[in-house]
Amino acid sequence: MVRLTGWKHCPRCAAALENDGATAHCDACGFTAYASSEPTVSALVLDHDGRVLLSRRAYEPQAGKWDAPGGFLEEGEQPLDALRRELREEAGVEVEPLELVGIWADRYGGDDEAPATLNLYWTARIVSGEPTPADDVAELVWFPLNDLPRDEELAFSNVREALRSVR
Repeated sequence: MVRLTGWKHCPRCAAALENDGATAHCDACGFTAYASSEPTVSALVLDHDGRVLLSRRAYEPQAGKWDAPGGFLEEGEQPLDALRRELREEAGVEVEPLELVGIWADRYGGDDEAPATLNLYWTARIVSGEPTPADDVAELVWFPLNDLPRDEELAFSNVREALRSVR
């Protein structure tokens, strides 16, 4: 339960917390925090030639590896709104989400100490714009579904699972 690791004092009133790793509770003010996975959204953007758009990560974790364009939801944001926002930010395109591919739990990094994520994937198509790397993306490349990067070149196991699902 990485999310609450190291929490000793209440973020609201600074009193001591009771923290078992899954829940941190403050008896002084009643604040409670729960360890949970951070939600993400990603798009498997497909073109008319049956290719999928992948992004090379510019920063850690997993810098230099291939990922699906997407990112973390902002507080209170609807998942499909987040998907559209992330594709604008990372690739400069407007997309139409199509079908939910699946949902996978994973870690945002290379080990069990990395933050837990809950990763939602949709297929999508570009409705306007030309893919251009921006934000935290170093490169965008169209890959044929039968010639994808090797598993060890992909940033996270959830990317591997999502790509397997659309093949």
